[in-house]
Amino acid sequence: MLRIGVGKDLHKLVAGRRFLLGGVELPSDLGELGHSDGDVLAHAVIDALLGASALGDIGELFPPSETKWKDADSIALLQAAWELVRGAGWQLVNLDCVVSAERQKVLPWREQIRESLAKALGVSAELVFVKGKTGEGLGPIGEGLAVEALAVCLLER
Repeated sequence: MLRIGVGKDLHKLVAGRRFLLGGVELPSDLGELGHSDGDVLAHAVIDALLGASALGDIGELFPPSETKWKDADSIALLQAAWELVRGAGWQLVNLDCVVSAERQKVLPWREQIRESLAKALGVSAELVFVKGKTGEGLGPIGEGLAVEALAVCLLER
């Protein structure tokens, strides 16, 4: 059986926070605002995996109302979600991601991000791909006020 999952997340950019993508910190004067460390890409991947396996979503598994998730490491959250998915018998066929940000460029960091996500999932980086896009100056992404990530995964059981 094959299942496709889609995850999407958007975070406001603010001063005084780190800018993380898939567990890799990128140099930036602004970072992602979030209850956890704000890693928008890790969050999108979590939702894609949980959706494909019909095991819920990030808000159910790691509710922002619970203080224990405050400033949590999103890669650790991804690993916990993946253990749940794997425990249900699912294997990753592939993961494809798009990050939309105006100032932060993905390309110089792409291989590090792929390796980081692959390591968190215990798979080869060949199964993971990440692309970067801009907002073309439009909306909160294009104005540099937010960053968005979209993740699509294919699971097999």
